[in-house]
Amino acid sequence: MDTGRDNTFAHFFKKMRLQTGLSLRQFCMEHSLDPGNISRIERGIASPPQSREKLEEYTSYLGIDKDSDDWYDFFDYAAVAKGRIPQDVMNDEELVKKLPVVFRTLRGQKLSAEKLHELAESVRTSERSHKNEQRTRQDSVQT
Repeated sequence: MDTGRDNTFAHFFKKMRLQTGLSLRQFCMEHSLDPGNISRIERGIASPPQSREKLEEYTSYLGIDKDSDDWYDFFDYAAVAKGRIPQDVMNDEELVKKLPVVFRTLRGQKLSAEKLHELAESVRTSERSHKNEQRTRQDSVQT
């Protein structure tokens, strides 16, 4: 169902599928998917799947490595297409507290120097936290 939102997820899905070198029909045959449904997703007519499991299944078919930038983009675009804030953001209490500042910034409202500094610090802290989580996951996989 077209929600009237930006079709960034649709474009990203199609771009990643094209990078596999497969046509829509070949891609669907290889992965036992309904070509009509995938076509609707790629055209932004159908929303991304609701279940994380199905989204993860699609990432494997699209050759998207877990925890890569494309992985996070895929899930972020899916959340935005559904009108939601990505779950990993919602799980971070400090980031949630900063969302009103982010929303004001996105709307083009002026921020005070103090609020701008708080936002920048929040982004830096979040990036450090994300990198530490990735290292921990990689270390646990290697051992």
